[in-house]
Amino acid sequence: MPKYIGPKNKIARRFGVNLGLKTNSTKVARRLSQMPGVHGPKKRPGANSSYGKQLLEKQKAKLIYGLRERQFRRYVDLSRTMKGDSGLNLQRLLELRLDNVIYRLGFAVTRSQARQFVNHGMFKVNGKKINIPSHLLKIGDEVTLAETKTKKKIFEGVEDRLSKVELASWLVLDAAKKQGKILNLPAETDFEKVFDVKLITEYYSTR
Repeated sequence: MPKYIGPKNKIARRFGVNLGLKTNSTKVARRLSQMPGVHGPKKRPGANSSYGKQLLEKQKAKLIYGLRERQFRRYVDLSRTMKGDSGLNLQRLLELRLDNVIYRLGFAVTRSQARQFVNHGMFKVNGKKINIPSHLLKIGDEVTLAETKTKKKIFEGVEDRLSKVELASWLVLDAAKKQGKILNLPAETDFEKVFDVKLITEYYSTR
């Protein structure tokens, strides 16, 4: 399945929840209750089968993290080989992607923007420039905005913005140094309850 490049607000309205794809959450919230399309105001979502519900949850997760099916399936397979609950492992793998960590730290306003930053080599991991958005971080890794990029217009006032970020418990941030660090693995209480990971694992359990 190709990557979706259409209207992002339309996706949020389809699922009835803000997926964090747009910068203006207030604008997105205005029409969340209205289904997309000409007949959106009158349309009501029908009852889904078990398969349908599982499929929708998988699609939500893929859209949130900007992944294609092959990439997402790779994380699902990897989560099964790890110790512990596969659903928790899957969420941790998604959260520990470099582009997601940059988003969580507050350097980017969307994951899409964070992915673009990484592709352009704007961040370093443990002092080494990394341009792979899917790079998985581990406990103790430090993510720093490259010194040569700090004067770019898009990062004007970044220190003030970073100082106001509400961080997850597994991250720490030094706004002055423009540097974040992975303190520990994400806990279940850190995850946004936007999709049901249990339904996702059930979807792949027979595939």
